[in-house]
Amino acid sequence: MATLSSLSEKGDDNGKPPQEAVAQKAKKEGLGWIEWLMGWFYLAYEMLFQRIVASNVPNPMLLPPINDLTFIVTGSTSGIGKEIARQLAEAGGHVVMAVRNTKAANDLIKKWQENWSGKGLPRNIEVMELDLLSLESVARFAEAWNARSGRLHALINNAGIFSIGEPQKFSRDGYEEHMQVNHLAPALLSVLLLPSLIRSSPSRIVNVNSVWEWTTYEVSVLISCTKKPSLMHNLGFVDPEDMNVTSGKRKFTSMVGYSSSKLAQIMFSSVLNKKLPTEAGINIACVSPGIVHTNVARDLPKIVQAGYQLIPYFIFSPEEGSRSTLFAATDPQLTDYTESLKSEDWPVCAFINHDCRPANPSEEAHNVETASRVWEKTLELIGLPSDAVERLIEGEEVKCRYSE
Repeated sequence: MATLSSLSEKGDDNGKPPQEAVAQKAKKEGLGWIEWLMGWFYLAYEMLFQRIVASNVPNPMLLPPINDLTFIVTGSTSGIGKEIARQLAEAGGHVVMAVRNTKAANDLIKKWQENWSGKGLPRNIEVMELDLLSLESVARFAEAWNARSGRLHALINNAGIFSIGEPQKFSRDGYEEHMQVNHLAPALLSVLLLPSLIRSSPSRIVNVNSVWEWTTYEVSVLISCTKKPSLMHNLGFVDPEDMNVTSGKRKFTSMVGYSSSKLAQIMFSSVLNKKLPTEAGINIACVSPGIVHTNVARDLPKIVQAGYQLIPYFIFSPEEGSRSTLFAATDPQLTDYTESLKSEDWPVCAFINHDCRPANPSEEAHNVETASRVWEKTLELIGLPSDAVERLIEGEEVKCRYSE
C-alpha cells in the first residue's frame, strides 16, 4: 500500500531544481524548445509506464477512518470525480457534490443508495449547484456554505475542461474558458471557503491538476467533449498580463489554453500555501491522477476509437484514476509533508503523482517571480482585494465583486 514515508525526498527522481530555475526572468515569453520537448517526454513516459509505476497502489484505494469528515467535490457527476464522491461517501464521509447539473447528481445518489441498500446506514451525501463558468455562481456557493457555519475538512477542486480543437471561447465573465474553469473559479472558491477550512482545521485543499480523461462538461445547452491530459502543465506557460491569450503574442490553441490554466493553478496554489500560516491548519496539494479512460471515447472518430482500444493496458479506469486524489484528501501524513515544504522554503506546493508519491512539477512552476505575478493578477481578475487571504485569516469578512 502506498504511504508518505518517502515524501521527505522532495520531487522523487527529479530532485530539487537548480537555483537558476527559480530565478528565471519574469519577462520570459514562452517555453524554450528543450522545455517543450521535455514536457512531451514526461507525458509519453507517464502514459507508457503509469500502470507499472503505480502497481504498489491498491485498487480500490484503502481509506483511513473519515467518519464525520466533510468533503466538497466539484465536477462529481462523471469520470474520476464521480468515483471520488462515491468512495468518500461509502467510507463514511459527508460528501457535497458541487456541480452544475444537479439533476444528474441526484440521479447518481439515488442509484448509489439503491446499491448501498442493506449494506449499512444511508450515506451522507448531498448536492449543491455550482457553475464554474460563472464567478457569481462560485461566490454564491461559497456564501451559502459559509453561512452554515459548518465544517469543511477538504475542498477537492476536481472539475476541469479541455475543449480539444475548439476555437477560443470566453465565459460570461469575459475570461477564456479554460483559464476560468481550470484556474480562476477554483482559486476564487478556495479563497472564499477559507473561513470554513480554518474552522475545521486540520483541513486541506486538493487540486486535481492534470489527467488524460475523456469526459463531458455542460456549457449552456451544449454538452462538449473534453479531455484533461496528465502532466500537461509541463507544456504550459503563463503570461500574467495576458492570461486570456488575446494580446497576439501567442497564438491560441486549446492546448495553450489548457496547459497554461493548469500551470497557473499550481503557481497560485504554491503562493497560497506560503501565505497560510501553519497555525491556520490548511494544507494544499496538487495531484496528477494519471491517464484515465472513460466511456465517452465511443463518441470519438472511428480511427481515434481504434487507436484508443489498442492501449487499454496503459490507461487507468476512473476508479484507478481517483486514487491519488483520495490519498491526498485523506492520508494523515500529508500534513507533515506540506508543512515540511513550508519550513524548507520549497517554492511549490505539494504535488502528488498518480502513484501516491511526491513528484516535482515542471521547471516553469518553480518560477517564483512569475508565480507572484500570477497570484496578484488572479486576485484582480476574480475581484478580491490583494490582502484577502490575510484578512480572512484574521477573521475579517471579505467580499469579491461577484458577490450579490
